[in-house]
Amino acid sequence: MKPAEVYIINQSEPYRTILIELKSFIEVALPEVELLFKYKCPFFYYKNKPFCYLNVSLSKRYVDVGFIKGYKLTHNYLVSDNRSIVKSLRYFSENEIDFNVLKEVLVEAKENAN
Repeated sequence: MKPAEVYIINQSEPYRTILIELKSFIEVALPEVELLFKYKCPFFYYKNKPFCYLNVSLSKRYVDVGFIKGYKLTHNYLVSDNRSIVKSLRYFSENEIDFNVLKEVLVEAKENAN
């Protein structure tokens, strides 16, 4: 098992389920991405460059899908939290995942990855 997958499996619920859903969806939506374990979290690389990551915030009780070039993205659901570069989609439960929104953001992020 890859280190990124070990990270996901070792998370407590509900984070593990959220991470598994997100990982699976991203890999199907963008089969050209590569999942690595960088900066202490699962990181998707696109064309050998950091693209997006999955991060659990235990203190705030959510899972972040952070987009490296988030400042280029325009979707209203993205959160910046005073970050100038990264924006993210944030999920507190599995039921909150809107796969249509996630797909839209992934497509836009891919278009802006260059």
